[in-house]
Amino acid sequence: MDVRLPQKERPIYADLDGTLIKSDLLWESLFLLARQAPGSLWRVPLWAAEGKAKLKAELARRVEFDPALLPYREEVVRELAHAQAMGRRTVLATGANETLAQAVADHLGVFDAVMASCDEVNLTSKAKLERIIAANDVHGFDYIGNSREDICLLEAAAEATVVSPDNSARRWQKASGAHLVPGDDILDRARGCLKAMRPHQWTKNVLVFVPLALQHEYGDLSAILVAMAAFAAFSFAASAVYILNDLLDLSSDRRHRTKRKRPFASGAVPIPTGLALALALLVLSAGIAMALSPGFQLVLGVYLALTTLYSFWLKRMLFVDVLALAALYTIRAVAGGLATQIELSFWLMAFSGFFFLSLALVKRFTELQDSGAPADGKISGRGYLGADIETIGQAGMASGFASVLVLALYVDSPQVRAMNEMPWLLWFLCPLVLYIVVRIWILARRSQMHEDPVVFLLRDWRSQMMIAAGALVFVGAAYV
Repeated sequence: MDVRLPQKERPIYADLDGTLIKSDLLWESLFLLARQAPGSLWRVPLWAAEGKAKLKAELARRVEFDPALLPYREEVVRELAHAQAMGRRTVLATGANETLAQAVADHLGVFDAVMASCDEVNLTSKAKLERIIAANDVHGFDYIGNSREDICLLEAAAEATVVSPDNSARRWQKASGAHLVPGDDILDRARGCLKAMRPHQWTKNVLVFVPLALQHEYGDLSAILVAMAAFAAFSFAASAVYILNDLLDLSSDRRHRTKRKRPFASGAVPIPTGLALALALLVLSAGIAMALSPGFQLVLGVYLALTTLYSFWLKRMLFVDVLALAALYTIRAVAGGLATQIELSFWLMAFSGFFFLSLALVKRFTELQDSGAPADGKISGRGYLGADIETIGQAGMASGFASVLVLALYVDSPQVRAMNEMPWLLWFLCPLVLYIVVRIWILARRSQMHEDPVVFLLRDWRSQMMIAAGALVFVGAAYV
């Protein structure tokens, strides 16, 4: 006869991925490798061909892993700590590699032992159950899990707890009546996906309409529709890039006072869901681009290539990073011209280059301020020291003033005099842009600037007034 121990004498086994943490260490390790050693990514398929256990082991050997940064389920940690305090034996039983699992156990301090995968054995499902039964001598155990692979363990447990279950585990829990620790519902996850896409950042893509506006093509419906398609293609592509950037920056985001609340850093949205969403957005963007000109398709490809280079390498290179950011803004205007078949102006390219370089430098200036890095200390993931903040500020203001100078020269050009009924009205654009530049830098030095100055411009009512006044001046010069 199978004699079960009373609860207080039964050991309690807890799964790690999706149960103790809101994430999965295999996916976490893959993106750590992509961030820390991208040159090793080509090896991943070779390791995977040798089995999941081998893949996990090789990743664990090559990444620097900080267990303190993981998104833990505090209610599960508290339950395990309580069980241990009551004298129960607590064991971390996981399919994660033993090196990473031991680091988690050491960090939390709520486990008496660890069972985990090694180079030869992927400790999941029945393999995990056999190990538990062998260690427990079939006298009964409790188990905490979350997935389809855990069902055989949940069925064998004297008392089962299902945490934020997948579809299979949810069906099992409803049928068995096991204790449930709910996770985020589908609506919460959908909101997290939408937040990860950062639709508020799509406002940057209005730059594709700039060539249309400069040529006064306000009544050309076909050109407007083409520009709207270009806007959509860039928006979906940009959202895919934001998602991939967030996945690559998980560790640094979790160290940040506000970025740690982002959907992937907090664990609100699983990493595989983010990858699937990014892929879908890229496919949608490519489908729209195929309906536009080859030139636009080429520029969109350059944009994606540059953002990829920025994510992996350029963002850590001194000054090259801000040049890349400024180029990414200017590319949007170039794409708008190519999509609508409008010839691009030298003045537009020069103004965009200097103006957006100034905004990119504001972004770095604000990051340095927020980091609190000492004069000889680097900020995480960047090529700057704390001592560089003053140089960045001076370069940013000089670049902003240069953009105003380019604008003044443009206003006095023969091209502008030929296109406008009252070209002298355009001189008012210069003090408006100057106001925006100076105000942004004053607020940055006061530590009152949003981490993304473009988003700040579009949300700040004073900046909105300057932009609206500039639009009125532009239209008035052309038609009054």
